[in-house]
Amino acid sequence: MIAAQREALPGPVVRAGYRRFAGYRTRVLEVGPRVVEVGKRTRRRRQGTRPDQPRIVLLHGYCDSADTWRPVLEQLADAGIAVLAVDLPGFGEAAPLRPGAMLPQLDAFTAAVIREQAALGSVVLVGNSLGGTMSLRAAQNPKLPVAGIVSIAAPGFVDSWLIRTVAKYPLALRLCASLPLPVPGFVVRSIAQQVVPRLLYADIKMADAVHVRRFLDLFPDYSSTTSRLAEARQLVAELESAYQLDRVTAPLLIIACGKDRLVSAASGRQLHALVPHSRLLEREDWGHCPQLDDPQAIAEVLTYFAQGNRSRPEAAPLPSAAAGAAG
Repeated sequence: MIAAQREALPGPVVRAGYRRFAGYRTRVLEVGPRVVEVGKRTRRRRQGTRPDQPRIVLLHGYCDSADTWRPVLEQLADAGIAVLAVDLPGFGEAAPLRPGAMLPQLDAFTAAVIREQAALGSVVLVGNSLGGTMSLRAAQNPKLPVAGIVSIAAPGFVDSWLIRTVAKYPLALRLCASLPLPVPGFVVRSIAQQVVPRLLYADIKMADAVHVRRFLDLFPDYSSTTSRLAEARQLVAELESAYQLDRVTAPLLIIACGKDRLVSAASGRQLHALVPHSRLLEREDWGHCPQLDDPQAIAEVLTYFAQGNRSRPEAAPLPSAAAGAAG
C-alpha cells in the first residue's frame, strides 16, 4: 500500500488521490484530518487526532464508484471524522479485476484498505449493495481489525425478481450475444437512461443528473453492456456461498430500504434475523442507494454509529433524523 500524489477537487472539503491496495491501483476520496507521511517507510498518522478516534471506510456497489458517497462525504466533513471512500477494483478509476472469481479479489483489496486505516484509528466499515457484501465478508474474518459494520442493501438474501432473473435465467444474455447485429449504442444508452434512475433512487424525480451520468458512462455501447451483464451474472452466482454469518461478531447495523427495487427490505430483515446481535434500521422512503436519496440522514447515522463503536462493542443510539423502524 503506497500513497500517491493528492489533488484537490472542486470544493473545500473532499480530497482525491490514488493509492495501491493488494496490487490494485485505485482512486480514493477523503475528508477529515489529513494524513502526514513520516519517514521513507510510509509510517502514517493523522494531524490533530487521537488513535481511538473512528475512521469510516465507505465501499460502493456494483457498477458504481466512490463518487456515490460524495454527498455523504461533504456532510461528514463538518463532523470532523476521518472518512475514506475507494473505487473497488473493476469500477470507477480502479484497475480491472483479474480473470477468475471476483469476491476473493475484492476481499483481498478490502482487507488491505482496512489494515492501512486501522493504523490510523478504529475502522468502521460501511458498504452499499456489493459494498455491503464486502463489509459483511470482512466482518467474517477474525484477523481484520474492524470496530463496526454498516451494511446497506447487501444482496444474497431475499433479492428482487431482477437479480433472481439474472442468476437463474441467462437466456436473455445468450439471446443478446447471438444477435446478428449489435444494438446501436444510442439505443443502449436510451434504455439505460430510463432504467438507471429507477434502480438507484426511491423517487426518480429526485435523481441527480451527475450521478445518473456516471452509470450511463458504463454502458456506452452494446459490447460493454453485454460484458457487464455477464459479469453481474457471475457475481450473483458467487453470492450463493458468500456468507458465513455465524462468524460476524463486530457490531452490525443493517439498513433496509422500502423502495429498493434491487434488494428488497425483506433481505435486510432476514440478515437481521441471522445475526442476532445486529441492529436494523428500516426506512420505507429510501431506495437502493440511500446515500443519494438522503445523504444528510445517512451521514448522521454513520456519525453516531462510528462514535459509539470506536473500540468497544456498545452501540450508539440512532439519531432522530434517521428514525424509522429499528431493532
